[in-house]
Amino acid sequence: MDVKEQIKDYIASQPEPKRSDIGTLHERILQLLPNSRLWFLDGKDEKGKVVTNPNIGYGFQTIKYADGKTRDFYQVGISGNTTGISVYIIGIEEKKYLPETYGKTIGKASITGYCIKFKKLKDINIDILEQAIQDGVKKTSK
Repeated sequence: MDVKEQIKDYIASQPEPKRSDIGTLHERILQLLPNSRLWFLDGKDEKGKVVTNPNIGYGFQTIKYADGKTRDFYQVGISGNTTGISVYIIGIEEKKYLPETYGKTIGKASITGYCIKFKKLKDINIDILEQAIQDGVKKTSK
């Protein structure tokens, strides 16, 4: 099964209203980042054990770890979680950047150094979320 089919199946597997929200978010990110690489991570490790929620990823970057190892990974990811939706903006070095820049204007969301988590899309200002995504992609594109 190709990545687009995996993404379609993943979105379809979500209960409403999360299914509609993730579908809308997916379409908006595709419009924001039209030529970005698509990823789908099923949340399982190499032994098949579930270690995280499945993720849809967008973009491409090479992450460099402190020990010198590197890993190819996406720049932006979305995932359904038990209480709503998480949007991951991976690779921003300043951990306070997202909460300080978008925390007061995004709406009802909790923001960490790389994750914006909210219950429903209607709880947040999607235009601000899109700004954060574009900002993150800019900061992690070389």
